[in-house]
Amino acid sequence: MKNFYKIACFTVLIGLMAQTALGQSQCLNAPTVTTDSVSGVSSSGATVHGQVSSDGGTRVRERGACYGTSTGPTVGNSRALSGFGTGSYSAAISGLSHSTQYYTRAYATNAVGTAYGNEVSFTTLVAIPQPCPGVSTVTDIDGNVYQGIQIGTQCWTQSNLKVSKYRNGDNIPTGLSNSAWQNTTSGAYAIYNNNPVNDGLYGKLYNHYAVTDSRGLCPTGWHVPSDGEWKVLTKYLDPTADTNSTSFTASTTAGGALKSTATQPTPGGWISPNTGATNSSGFTALPGGQRNFLGGFSLMTESGCWWSSSVSSGSLAWFRILDYDGPIHRFTFNRTYGFSVRCCRD
Repeated sequence: MKNFYKIACFTVLIGLMAQTALGQSQCLNAPTVTTDSVSGVSSSGATVHGQVSSDGGTRVRERGACYGTSTGPTVGNSRALSGFGTGSYSAAISGLSHSTQYYTRAYATNAVGTAYGNEVSFTTLVAIPQPCPGVSTVTDIDGNVYQGIQIGTQCWTQSNLKVSKYRNGDNIPTGLSNSAWQNTTSGAYAIYNNNPVNDGLYGKLYNHYAVTDSRGLCPTGWHVPSDGEWKVLTKYLDPTADTNSTSFTASTTAGGALKSTATQPTPGGWISPNTGATNSSGFTALPGGQRNFLGGFSLMTESGCWWSSSVSSGSLAWFRILDYDGPIHRFTFNRTYGFSVRCCRD
């Protein structure tokens, strides 16, 4: 009989322990966390302030802020850590793209799972263009002065080339008739509609034979950028860009970063809506249009076209085009076209 009571008591004790453990497990929850604010927004970073008001009954082993360019960021996206435990905290985010909208949420993780605070959005600031180290300006053989700006590892002129002579002082032919323009295989330039006002606003339109002439189009110490150098520029402004693309999906982000924000009727401005324009790179691209292979002028205020120095085939060369409606595109056209030119430092 005594053994019976011992077994019965032991059974009751085990049951009570199991119920207690079950009750304890039922009391555990995910943490309670809120996103308080975002401060210190710059062109590449921000600080997210959060608060863990309850650990949910078990230790908060990680807390911080998750973020991304789409709504509802989670710890599966990018995140910045800020210790553990309850209370207020700050998480510093870095490495962001400039002029970009981000979404962020504070989060906290315990043994039960991860909880998120309310979502807050912010937009990073426009990057401030920096002058090229040691070279604030450069002057061509005609005396035209260009501001040099640093974009990533490259140094570019901030405006289109206006020079009328090669580097050695030889004149670049101009004033060609439509027939002469479409048939020449020598360097030449044109001014849009032969109007000197357009020369002042947008610079000259050079055929590709002028770009590759051995006498040099850019000032000493500078050169017309290659197709590869244009790729570097685009990739710096948009790391996700397909720089080998020849489609209309090249990069809206890079296109906006390159374009001037000016719109018509401002002289030199783009027609509306000038989609995505921020000029965050300082490149200040203007819609100077083109002279086509038949000699006609078109697209001023709508598009800007810039030669690279790279030949795709005997009669075709790589160039870049920016439009009022967004992206930068990479194409090849006949070398007789007249496009704008920018220079890169050697």
